[in-house]
Amino acid sequence: MIRTSAGEIEVDFFCDGAPATVKNFATYARSGHFEGTIFHRVMNGFMIQGGGFTPDMREKPTRAPIRNEATNRLGNLRGTIAMARTPDPHSASSQFFINVADNPMLDHRSPTFDGFGYCVFGRVSRGMDIVDRIKTVPTTTVAGHENVPVQPILIEKVEIK
Repeated sequence: MIRTSAGEIEVDFFCDGAPATVKNFATYARSGHFEGTIFHRVMNGFMIQGGGFTPDMREKPTRAPIRNEATNRLGNLRGTIAMARTPDPHSASSQFFINVADNPMLDHRSPTFDGFGYCVFGRVSRGMDIVDRIKTVPTTTVAGHENVPVQPILIEKVEIK
């Protein structure tokens, strides 16, 4: 359960398809890492991203990155949750995103930097209306970061059941 200032988003995890990624997300959640972070990148028609920045756009420290499990054949479909990363395919740590549209261009195509894809590790089972509300909030540029909500969307707590 991702409790936000906009409402609750319940996620079912794909433990068989992305075991290391689910474990990584659960470890961050249980440590309280996500509490007080925001959805810092919101793009209607694409995705909402959070889990790494505080409301003043300071990046939270993370543990070592994990191996990308995007070869699991789980597609970046509307309502799925996936790991955000840098151009390095194996650089994901705490940041995640929820797809607000089908984004097949983010799926694994080849074992190259450009084709590796983004690992899907769950799907929204309840609260997609909250995601749809978040995706439409007004955004701006803050400290060089684009698509930042004008009014912060706070991640209050992430609970793993």
